[in-house]
Amino acid sequence: RTYPKYVHAGDDENNGDEEESVPGKTMSHRRSVRRRASIDDKTSHPRRFLVDIDIVEQILLEQEDTSGDFQITVADSGPKVLKVPTASSGGFRTFEVRGTYMLSNLLQEMALARDCGMNQIVIDEERLNENPVNRLSRMIRTTFWNGLVRCMDESGIAAICADPKNTKAGARPIIYVPFDDADAFEYYRGVARDLHDLHIKVVRLPRNITPQYVKSINDEFGILTLAAEVSRDAGGRLVYQPLPFVVPGGRFNEQYGWDSYFEALGLLVDGRWQLAKNMVDNFAYEIRHYGKILNANRSYYLTRSQPPFLTDMALKVYEALPAGDIERNRAWLRAALDAAITEYFNVWMCAPRLDEHTGLSCYHPTGIGMPPETESTHFDHTVQPFADRLGISVDMYKGMYARDEIHEPELDEYFVHDRAVRESGHDTSYRLERRCANLATVDLNCLLYKYEVDLADALDEHFGGKFAWTGGRELTAAEWRMRAETRRQNMNKYLWNERKGLYFDYDVVLREQSVYESVTAFWALWAGCATPAQARRLVDVGCRKFEVRGGLVSGTEESRGRISLLR
Repeated sequence: RTYPKYVHAGDDENNGDEEESVPGKTMSHRRSVRRRASIDDKTSHPRRFLVDIDIVEQILLEQEDTSGDFQITVADSGPKVLKVPTASSGGFRTFEVRGTYMLSNLLQEMALARDCGMNQIVIDEERLNENPVNRLSRMIRTTFWNGLVRCMDESGIAAICADPKNTKAGARPIIYVPFDDADAFEYYRGVARDLHDLHIKVVRLPRNITPQYVKSINDEFGILTLAAEVSRDAGGRLVYQPLPFVVPGGRFNEQYGWDSYFEALGLLVDGRWQLAKNMVDNFAYEIRHYGKILNANRSYYLTRSQPPFLTDMALKVYEALPAGDIERNRAWLRAALDAAITEYFNVWMCAPRLDEHTGLSCYHPTGIGMPPETESTHFDHTVQPFADRLGISVDMYKGMYARDEIHEPELDEYFVHDRAVRESGHDTSYRLERRCANLATVDLNCLLYKYEVDLADALDEHFGGKFAWTGGRELTAAEWRMRAETRRQNMNKYLWNERKGLYFDYDVVLREQSVYESVTAFWALWAGCATPAQARRLVDVGCRKFEVRGGLVSGTEESRGRISLLR
């Protein structure tokens, strides 16, 4: 039989409370149908709809998507009613699906089915009027996570090599491999041979990755390898399985720094501990081979880190691991914490990020010059005055500056701070603009305090109070508690402002507190470095300053100034 016709809103007098037959309706039966919200009374009988995706989607979008953005929202002015055939009648009777929420869910269900190659589906009415929070949680758990998983194996490498930031015409995909990861080099050279149509170039990084080297490959964008499960089969052949990971959004193909911490929290809530564990392993790999947790595993991020969350991330994953093999789990935790300790000493507690005078740390990446991953015109307004002084075009100036044919200390300093803002994760913010590398920020030092407390607690709970760090010495829980207390005292001395009741960043060059009021002062509550009295004052003052309709603003208008189309 032919598939029954679909009925638009207003095609007959049935109000939608009962099923009706499709055939036999004429224009004389039509009248306007009242709009009904999805909270109106519904039948108590379960109902299922038989949906031909091509037909229903077309009708639904034509009738309801009045804004033309392929979504159905309260901003659309359609009648918010669509008659859809029921499964129990074999598609010959219809029932009204009403309201913005149910119709938008119908559109989403059809899109998901189409992605699975289906052209006809049966949908439960309960799926369309599902509680919004439950629906979103279920969609994240069953669908959205899967859409954000990437893997650097042979099947996924083509997508991962694609970089929207790389606008160089005819650029070949490049895979950069650490100097001392021979297995990765062997594997990816094999991938390049097998996928010869992609013209992949595999490059072994130098043993010592200097800022000068990273600048030299500014025009050679590439992906950096991550961790893998490595073994040899009975014949001695390499078995190399890159670890899948999660990206922060559909357009990304690389594992990002602090994004991964918050992704891991969600993964653990949904029982996806293996993916969260993989991401910790990838961070340990980055620390071991690239010297730090990277902003993301792209070549232009080799000199830049991001806010450090590894200890808390590793401990939360450890708590979620299956309890069957205690020793194996503890060995994994040991390796993860060992990497975090290495990062702590080699990245955050040494030059240029450590300020010896205050004992506090700053965001201060070591990259040189203009960040190459930005849009081609991103810095034109910054470069324009310097180009005008020499009477040359902006493009010519940028080229000469990149080739070191022009030396401009003022621009050099500008880009140090610009890169530091990106390392902070708070890009962009008036709070940090043109000064970020000089600031011992509240948020970074809260994170490092949390590292110190986490390590002290973990050593006591899991390793008998002592830890043989691969960096060459034994560390104790008592030492980490002393480090945490020292940092807390330094934060009280340099960052806490008793009169204003807030923590502020400290300018290590000017030797003074910044006056910019930032909601990052609240990080001290999460990290636990505020005293009870400070916490009460912080909540009282901070909520009055930062709380607005919809949540907390990152900075007060008094500090940031008035925002307009021009600023």
